[in-house]
Formats: sequence, C-alpha cells, structure tokens
Amino acid sequence: MTTTGSPASGAAVGFGVLGPVECRDGAGRPVRLGGPRHREVVARLLVARRRVVPVDRLVADLWEEPPPGATGAVRTFVAELRRALEPGRRPRTPSRLLATEGPGYVLRPDPGADAVDAWHFEAEVARAAGLAPAEAAPVLDAALATWRGPAYADFPGARWAHAERARLAELRLHAVERRADALIRSGAPREAVWDLDAHVAEHPWREDGWHLLATALLRSGRQGDALGVLRRARQVLADQLGADPGPGLARLEREVLRQADHPDEAAPATGDEVWSSAAAAYEGSVPARSPARLEATASLLRELAVTGAGGLGAARRHRAAAVAAAERTGDAELAARVIGVYDVPAVWTRVDDPDAARTVVRTAERVLARLPGDAPETVRARLLASVAVESRGDALAEGALPRAADPPGRAREPWRRRARQAADEAESAARRLHDAPLLAFALNGTFLQSFAHCGQAARRDAIGAELVRLARTHGLLGPEVLGRLIRVQALAGLGDLPGADHQATTADHLADRYERPLARIFTTWYRALRTTLATPAATEATEATEAAYAEAIALLPTCGMPGFATGLPALTRLAPVVRAGALPAPEAFAEADWGPYAPWVRPLLLLGDNRPDEAREALRTAPRPPHDLMAEPMWCLLARAAALADDPVLSARAAVVLGPAEGQQAGAASGLLTFGPVATYLAEAREAAGG
Repeated sequence: MTTTGSPASGAAVGFGVLGPVECRDGAGRPVRLGGPRHREVVARLLVARRRVVPVDRLVADLWEEPPPGATGAVRTFVAELRRALEPGRRPRTPSRLLATEGPGYVLRPDPGADAVDAWHFEAEVARAAGLAPAEAAPVLDAALATWRGPAYADFPGARWAHAERARLAELRLHAVERRADALIRSGAPREAVWDLDAHVAEHPWREDGWHLLATALLRSGRQGDALGVLRRARQVLADQLGADPGPGLARLEREVLRQADHPDEAAPATGDEVWSSAAAAYEGSVPARSPARLEATASLLRELAVTGAGGLGAARRHRAAAVAAAERTGDAELAARVIGVYDVPAVWTRVDDPDAARTVVRTAERVLARLPGDAPETVRARLLASVAVESRGDALAEGALPRAADPPGRAREPWRRRARQAADEAESAARRLHDAPLLAFALNGTFLQSFAHCGQAARRDAIGAELVRLARTHGLLGPEVLGRLIRVQALAGLGDLPGADHQATTADHLADRYERPLARIFTTWYRALRTTLATPAATEATEATEAAYAEAIALLPTCGMPGFATGLPALTRLAPVVRAGALPAPEAFAEADWGPYAPWVRPLLLLGDNRPDEAREALRTAPRPPHDLMAEPMWCLLARAAALADDPVLSARAAVVLGPAEGQQAGAASGLLTFGPVATYLAEAREAAGG
C-alpha cells in the first residue's frame, strides 16, 4: 500500500483491503479507524470505487435488521472517520476524502491506483499482460506480495463484499498462473514448480494450473513427475467434478507419453530456440540494407502489433521509420509493399497517434502517384486500404471545425471524401481479384469509413458478419476476431444482447487460444456495458455495473491504445448522471480527465455550474462530433445542452443528425457505455427546435 500527495486532498492516505481492512497515513503510520462498524463503512465505500453510496444503502448493508437510530449511527461513524482520516482539517471545512454528496457519502482516495492495494494489484496485473515474460514475472511477483490474506478479511459474511471478494480472488489465481507461465517462458521453470504444486492442491478444478505444473516439470527435465501430475489431475477432475481433462491437458499427456515411449528421440526445439536459430540465419544471410530486410521488418511489425499493449506501442513507433526508409529508397513498389503489409485489424475508430497516421497517409498518396502502370493491382489496393484505415475518425483533421463550417449532410473535408473513395476502390479491387486477405483488409477500411451518419449499426453488423464468413472460409484469424468484435458493438447498438454475448464469447475463445490479448479489452468493456443494457429501465449505476466498469477501467493504463483509453473513465461516471436526466455537479467532476470528449461535455458542466451564458458560448464554438463510434453519444450530450440552454439552431441540427438512430441506445454501438435511449434526446431536441 503506497501513499502520496497532500493530506488536504486525501491523497496522503492509503488503504489496504487485501487482507484485514487497514489505513495508513503519508508516513506509513497506521490510522486508527475505530471499531468494526467504522472499518466496514470504509470498506463498503472503497468497494463503490469513488462512487456515492446512499445512506439508506449503507444502513441496509451494515445491519440485516437495522436498529432504531441506524441512520444517525452511520452519520456518527462518518464524522469520526473524517477526524481520523484528516486530522489536520479545519473545523467546518468540507472533507475532500470522505465527502457528503447528494443522498450519501463517497470515499475518494488518490486518483492513482496506488492509494488502495487492490486497485494497485489490478493495475500491475494488467501492466504485466503487456510485458515480455522475463519482465512480467517480477511485476506479478511484487503484485502478489501485496496480499495479506483474503480480500476484506474482516467481513467474510457481508453480502456487499461477496462479488468483490470473488472477483479479486479470481484475479489473484489468474496472476499466480500468469506468473508461473512467465517463469516457464523465460527459462526458469524450476522456480514455478513449488508454487504451482501448492496452487493445484488448493484449487484442483483449475486445469490451467495442472497444465502449467506439468509443463514446468517437463521443462525441468522431470518427465516422470510431469506424467504423474497429469494422471493425478485426471483422477482429481473425475472424482471432484465428474469430468475428463480438457483438450489442452489431454494433448500434453499424449506428448509426455510419446516422449516416454521414445526416450532416445531428440526433444523438439522450443519456440525460443527456433526463433533464435532462424534469426541468426537471417542475420547472416540477408544484407543489412537490402530491400528484403525492410520488407521483413514491416511484416514483423504487423505480427508484433497483435501481441499485446507493449507490442502494439513498439510497432506503432517503428512503423513510421520503416515507411520513411522505404520511401527514401526511391522504389515506389517497395514502399507500397512496406505500407500495405501492415494490415493490423483495427476495431476502434480513433487513432492512437494522429501525427503518425497523417504521415502514413500522405506517404501512401505520394507512393500511389508514383506507382508504375504495371504494378500489381493487389499492391495498389493495399495502399488504398491503408489510406482508408489510417484516415479513420478525425485522424486527418487539421483542427476542430466549428459547426457553422460543416452543415449537416455535407462532408466538406476533401480528406474524408478521399478516405471513403479509397475504401470503396480497395474493396472493389479485392472482390475482383478474389483475394481473401486483401478483402478482409479492405472491409476493415470500409467499416472504419462507415460513420458518415448516425444509426448505421445494422450496416456495420453486415460488414462484421462478412468478415467472419470470409475468415472462417480462408482460415484468417485476425479478421475473424475483428469481425466478431465489430458484431459485438453493432449488436449491442441494435439491442441484440444474446447475439452480442455469443460474439464476445467466441472472440474471447479465439483471443485466448491464439494469444490476441487486446481482444479481451473490448469484450470486458462490452460486458460492463451489458450490465446497464440488461436493465434498460434503470438510470443509476448498480453495484454490478460499478464492479464491471472498475474491471474494464483497470485494463486501460497498459492497453497501449491511448486513442481508445483517454477520457473513458470520466464518461463512465457521467453516464448514469445523464441517463437520470440530471446535470453533472461540477465538484463531482472537478478532477475528471475528459480527453478528446471535453468539447461536448463542457456545455453540460457549465450548465450544471449555473453558468448558462458560458454554456451557450461553448455550444456556439463546439466542433462537430467526430465521425466515429462515439458520435451518437456526443451528439446526445450536445442535444441536451442545446435544449437546456435554449439554442434552437443547434437543437434542430441535433434532431436531424440523431434521427436515423432514434430506436437505439446512445453509445451502445460503441460497445462501451450508454447514455440511455436516443429517443429521449431526440424528443428534447425537437421540442427545443420548435418542432
């Protein structure tokens, strides 16, 4: 548990829940919280993740049968906790750490993950997922060392803690297994054996644990022990679950038996050994400055980008250099191949590095102009697909365009028209050439250029379905995961939750089987959204929703996709307020990072702060929301602000833009969050516009 910051902000106080609930001040000294009820109030507020818990909810959670005066007792507990947590606070000065807000209380530790040991643990596990095995193992080691006992150990029977205890316990088991896997992959299998042996003894139903233990023994030269573990796993699973081992365990058992039957056969080379040998041969055979090496580098970057957050970031950094080097050779066809080989599936519509995207597009256009007439059509089509993919959202916009410069229904920016034209031409060429990988790349561009209008979820679902069919026919893993993620978003927008669930489950299976970790970030966010969509009548966030979004947000710091991550946590806090028809209280969002969404949130914040004139000015200068997956929810924010600020012109425009999405949930087609039915905002806009 770490503590940072100033006592006035509450950032100097750190909390521990991975064991008995505890608190320490900035110097690391224990803070006496009081009796069990005081600690339970702290724990209950920490489970809420900086969200308000109404007083009546606290009363119901603390007592099965609340005694007379329970509400007053809670208020007394809170007053005493404030004195303990902020001893230097002046009398009658509002507490910023344990604040009163609306109908209840909210505990706001430091905005970083380190202020609560459980949050720090989650962030470190997520960070390790993007690291190489040798780097991930010590990170997971340190993260697991923060556990002092079962989570919220003081309150084993508390109903409010059940879901969070179970979630953290599952995450800990996952971390134990990922640490063992990292040790095995980094060449230290013996270090993994002891912990894994204890792990499977305590959790015998986890097949991954048995598989990892047998693998660690096998890599340590203990073939007989590995076979004994696999037979023990088979017996335990049969006795306790009445089930046979899954395909992974069965396959490993067959491999161990094969080696036992043929002990003189040379052991097959590991992946690391094959890689090292092949890399050495390549280094010795291919000249350092040859075009072949440049093309091979571009292909490697494509594979690197799908391995996880660290790989994605590294690929993004090095790709621009590879493209520039290819153009400097003066060989237009080589440059085209280097650009076009990077057909990394892209499901999010805001680029992570707009400057790099602009550079790639401009280079691609120059190369297209210089391609010889006899260049293969597939090379030209891949360049066009690259233009379409890299031009997604507002990636090429030179600056924000005020709404007056962009009338509805007219795409004035030539770069946007060009991007859509490039997508159409690439798709037509791919169909004409019957080139499945090229068509998958082109369809990715078509999807990313399908946001000219709101309410296009059905069209995008059709694109995703075609990608899935194409991928399954031709064995294209990346496009299949992409197609299923597109369908998750689109089906959520259309309200087909069973269909979206199926696509998310299949995407998870593919991601786990073929090591595509980034896919799980999107499915985790969808499942958080689903907790809201499953109860559309509810306007406030439930505990299940809060827990699901906490899990999704924990993945963001190390996801390697700033274009996706920035601003999302703040929007998830805003969503229940907006769904309820309320204005955001400025003090509740004083430290919120709105990222790219700030221009469309700001008018509502100003209205919530009772500054209508400034809100009208913010509406007048607000840019047109981007042509991407967040367009509909941002237009809904503008529609509400325009109606409340009495702006009939913007209200009329919002009504026109949102009309095609009237039957959808605002934002659901992003697969992330929802502001509620579009119809609600549409009605407000039409009334404010006088129609």
